[in-house]
Formats: sequence, structure tokens, C-alpha cells
Amino acid sequence: MSERFLIEGPENAEFTILLAHGAGAPMDSASMTAAANALSTKGFRVARFEFGYMASRRISGDRKPPPRAETLNPEYRDAIAELGAKGPLIIGGKSMGGRVASMIADDLYAEGKIAGLLCLGYPFHPPGKPEQLRTQHLKGLRTPALICQGTRDEFGTREEVAGYELSGRIEIMWLEDGDHDLKPRKKISGFSAADHLATMAETVHVWAGALKP
Repeated sequence: MSERFLIEGPENAEFTILLAHGAGAPMDSASMTAAANALSTKGFRVARFEFGYMASRRISGDRKPPPRAETLNPEYRDAIAELGAKGPLIIGGKSMGGRVASMIADDLYAEGKIAGLLCLGYPFHPPGKPEQLRTQHLKGLRTPALICQGTRDEFGTREEVAGYELSGRIEIMWLEDGDHDLKPRKKISGFSAADHLATMAETVHVWAGALKP
């Protein structure tokens, strides 16, 4: 582990996945750690990083709201450059982290710097505000993308997302009864959080395999 990144998985992995955190929780949150662990067991090299505002919270304890997502685009680009992944790179993240990655993906994909985009719980709209869509740039997305979403995610349920205009390059994997952390209610769904993470990781493994040139 370095100060800049949390890294797990084999160094000689075919694919590296770079993940950014959501708006309110750091890169070592329980959900981020569980997702990274699940992906690394499938042979991915998984790197997590923090945006500056979140890193500063560790020092100051200040809980100011995060900056607007688009203002974080340069920080994500810097993290990619600093990581210096060898071989194919998939960028993405949880919630806001995935949204930021989605805004820079097409330029990087056109430059041959990334192979794909992975979003874990995409924030299609703010909770309780389904009219405030964050999908405009996803309509013409050219980067191969996989969004892993819980069917009851308050940032975009399966019923809501079915009506959105999204690029044909985007695949969505729905996890039954999953929330924004992909967690289901076991008594209702019959699935555990571990079940859903294993399904997510296997789906990413198969999807990434199709990204090979």
C-alpha cells in the first residue's frame, strides 16, 4: 500500500481497475473495500485513490460538502498518470467516483489510455429528485461501460433507468433488491451482500474478457 493508492491483486494481472470513492465515504470504506476484495479474487489488480477533499478530511475532520463532480475530472486524470498502470486499464468507481470517471472516459478511450469504464452504483439522480438526471453525457458514450446497480438503488432504480436514453455501449447488471452499496435485504431477496459482490466480480471478469483486442 502506498500513501496515494490502496492496491490489491496480482502485479501481473491482465487488467488493472482504478476506483474512486463516492461523495461521502473514503476509499477504505466498508463497501469500497468489499468491492475491491471481490474484484481482486477474480485476478484483477485493483487500485483505489482519494480525491483531495476527502484526503483532507482525514486531517481536518471537516465535513464540508464535496465539490461539484465535474471539478474533480483533473484529479482523476492525475491519478491515472500517477498510477502508471501496465497493460489495459479500466477506470471507474463507486457512485460519484464512477460518475467522474464517466465524464473523462471518452477522451481517454480515444487516446488508447483506457479499455473500459466500471461504475458501482451510478448516481443517475440525487435521492428523491428523479427529475435531476445526470445522464446527458451517457447518451453518446463511446467507451465500453458496465454499470452494476441494485434494483432498489435510491439514485436510480431498475424501473427508472429503463426509461433513460443511454448509449448502446453501456451494459447494466442489475442486482436483485440491492441498495446503493449493492446490498440486498436477505430475508426479502434470498441473497446476501457477499452473494451480490461475487456476482458483480464474476460479471466484471466476463465483461473485461470481451474488451481484449
